[in-house]
Amino acid sequence: MNTNETEKHVTIIGTLYISFSIPLLIAAIIAFASVVGGGLLSEDPEAIGVTSVVGTSIFMLLTAFAFPGIICGIGILKKKSWARVFALILGCMNLFAIPFGTALGIYTIWFFVSDDAQALFTSGAKKS
Repeated sequence: MNTNETEKHVTIIGTLYISFSIPLLIAAIIAFASVVGGGLLSEDPEAIGVTSVVGTSIFMLLTAFAFPGIICGIGILKKKSWARVFALILGCMNLFAIPFGTALGIYTIWFFVSDDAQALFTSGAKKS
């Protein structure tokens, strides 16, 4: 792979990680607003308490799934040294998210085990 190809793969993978995570954040916000809002509309104190707990739990769970992808994508785009290992870990985990996660996981693993990616993220990367 030449430098332009390598840079293109970095941009694609970083963008894909961010793009796949943003819908989860949107879903988290919508779920929270819907569940908690439904409880508030009922005006029943018990329902408000239950829906607040459920809505917050759903929000936290979806956010916990979304943030690693966003952080990883930003790290990849900035070519941080830790982003390569983080991407490999997320790539392995994504293999189980059929079909799109599997495709992203294979692409991630294929790229980040290459010598070009290894060189870019170890010697040429901005250390942090």
